[in-house]
Amino acid sequence: MTSTLRILPFLRPRHRPWRLVERNILAYRRIWYIFLSGFVEPLFFLLSIGIGVGKLVGDLDVGGHLVPYRTFVAPGLLAIAAMNGSLLDTTFNFFVKMKYAHTYDGVLATPLSPRDVATGEITWALLRGAAYSAAFLFTMLAFGDLRSGWSLLALPGAVLIGFGFAGIGLAATTFMRSFVDFDYVNMAMIPLFLFSATFFPLVRYPAGLQAVVRFTPLYQGVVLERSLVIGDLHPTLLLHAAYLAAMGLIGLRVAARRIGLLLQP
Repeated sequence: MTSTLRILPFLRPRHRPWRLVERNILAYRRIWYIFLSGFVEPLFFLLSIGIGVGKLVGDLDVGGHLVPYRTFVAPGLLAIAAMNGSLLDTTFNFFVKMKYAHTYDGVLATPLSPRDVATGEITWALLRGAAYSAAFLFTMLAFGDLRSGWSLLALPGAVLIGFGFAGIGLAATTFMRSFVDFDYVNMAMIPLFLFSATFFPLVRYPAGLQAVVRFTPLYQGVVLERSLVIGDLHPTLLLHAAYLAAMGLIGLRVAARRIGLLLQP
């Protein structure tokens, strides 16, 4: 890969991050099957919780729309699929390539900059997260859970969720010293998974917990996706989108700076 990049000094700056995407495509082309878990995991949750538990719960009122419990849960699972798909590559996989494989030592010996590395890895994570999200959207379509024409924006919404978590995940990983530090990632993801109004309406939580949940990152994505899928649009969705965009941009900036400090002292 390094030799290939050395003979391309004429690459325009906006094209350089795509060299990292190309590198990842080539690296994974023989082990494509590892992506299958990201496709089937949210489907299993939808079948077990959305349909199984849904038989016990019945219909829910969401913004004046009475929908089956499965339709309530599915957009939240879509947001989780986008989050998980993006975090996997920008945390564990990025850490291995940086600390052990020394992939970026060779990359930075080419015309690519630390910002190109950060942008390229985030772009790859977004492509992976978007693939998981698109597959899950087709599943929702098959089950009849897309209740509005605004559902077409659910995939761009999932990409925005992925961007937010990819940026923060990449930035956080640059501060990790060993695999032990990944326990902090799990400590953050599990509460987000359980307490982001994914499985229960926010009004069912205690008042104090509601206030905390409203400021958590995954909640922004769950509300955004659920509103688009059901057709419950309101101006505050722009605030949720801005929150996720800010996460991604801040994470990208921090990650690019940290990669430069760590690998170009």
